[in-house]
Amino acid sequence: MIRIDGNNLTLKRFITVARHGETVEIDKKAEQNVKISRRTVTSMIEDKRVVYGINTGFGKLSDERIKDEDLSTLQRNLLMSHACGTGDVLPIEFVRGMILLRVNALIKGYSGIRLEVVKKLVAFLNANVTPVVYAQGSLGASGDLVPLAHMALPLIDEGEVWYKGKRYCANEGLALAGIEPIDKLEAKEGLALINGTQAMVSIGAFTLYDAYQALMDASLSSAMSFEALKGIIDVFDPRIHAARPHKGQQKIAALMLSLLENSRNVSHQGDDHVQDAYSLRCIPQVHGASLDAFEYVKEKLEIEMNAATDNPLVFSKENEALSAGNFHGQPIAIAMDFLAIAISELASIAERRLERLVNKDLNDRFPPFLAKDKGRNSGFMIVQYVAASLVSENKVLAHPASVDSIPSSGNKEDHVSMGTIGARKAHAILKHTRKVIALEMFCAAQALDFEGLNKTGPKVRNLYEMIRSKVPFIEEDTMMQPYMDRIEKLLIDKTINDEELEAMLWNDMLV
Repeated sequence: MIRIDGNNLTLKRFITVARHGETVEIDKKAEQNVKISRRTVTSMIEDKRVVYGINTGFGKLSDERIKDEDLSTLQRNLLMSHACGTGDVLPIEFVRGMILLRVNALIKGYSGIRLEVVKKLVAFLNANVTPVVYAQGSLGASGDLVPLAHMALPLIDEGEVWYKGKRYCANEGLALAGIEPIDKLEAKEGLALINGTQAMVSIGAFTLYDAYQALMDASLSSAMSFEALKGIIDVFDPRIHAARPHKGQQKIAALMLSLLENSRNVSHQGDDHVQDAYSLRCIPQVHGASLDAFEYVKEKLEIEMNAATDNPLVFSKENEALSAGNFHGQPIAIAMDFLAIAISELASIAERRLERLVNKDLNDRFPPFLAKDKGRNSGFMIVQYVAASLVSENKVLAHPASVDSIPSSGNKEDHVSMGTIGARKAHAILKHTRKVIALEMFCAAQALDFEGLNKTGPKVRNLYEMIRSKVPFIEEDTMMQPYMDRIEKLLIDKTINDEELEAMLWNDMLV
């Protein structure tokens, strides 16, 4: 059971609930904050005060006063009109993350929503009832209005839900799960449900969490290539990295020394050659920069996970509701663009190592394209093509979304963040990058067979054997795609995890 109070979500706790299905309960003090906030909204209505989002229209229509008898209809209409999502359906775990994040924001006590509505969202989480939410449609300011509207629809028996792996109309799915929808939304509640950054944060949090794993996998694949190419291990000497003390760079250098421990394939400066190419020599500098970027993104995401992103915000002590812009996704939008670039660079340098493995002019050690019988066989020639294609596509996707803005709502909302687009792009780049890392492992295993395994260090040898349990040495040209997929699945399933090395890299970060 994870107890949330509006302030205590971390990336690790988020994943525990949204991906692994841990149940949730609301802290009792947080419940009181929700009740106090709701009483404040009720008193404002009774006092006939004009407050944005409570008894006015929305966006460009904010100057339109709404009659008291229409306040409930106003909130229902808000959800119905804003449910304009398009494109693919978001994965269930992403939507579970959205629900968890929205609940955590609502229980801070700035939203003016009834506790029973918040508890209904918690019931969705704990019963594994997940609204159907579409990926496209958010501008990332005024909140993730479109995806959050789809997330909230089943509360009022509208929209669709996933339950036990099947897709249902909300009324049927809720009935199967034994959950009653709420009778109606009251003043401010529709707006409280959709004014926030929870779609971009959820997608971004999953992407970041899995990016840490991709960095671990990239370190493993680079160690395989390093051994196959007889890299100069002196470049990981801690004195070098203490002289330029970026934390990520130092961590990666230490990790590489651990991965290559007791290897007799590696060389020293001047033994076989004087310098390696940058894709081997600069692994700590490149991978380490990505690790430092991940830490920046993690900080921003965890702040946002525990933030109030409504408009207006209800301040009960002062009996005020202030309209402002905490829904604006710019802090996350910029972080998502940074994350996309940082992940993309892992693929970029991995492809360069892969090219050195298959290009005889660059390694002077292996047959062209790692083909046992060159000429008759093309070997791994087109595997490199695929890696290059994915890296090139990543370059297009890494173009920042946050620098774009299109005015909306009659130009009332004249600058938007595009943060959710940025998060989705980062997630696409992550998937491509994982494939490139798998391709490097595929080639490196073939190269190690040519080099001979008697000098291979124990950690690389263990990784090699895991790969060989799924993928054979390629004797003759064959269809490569099934083997590529098998190695990628090892990465997705985290079969090749090394707990000791994982602890070195990021366990202290995911508290």
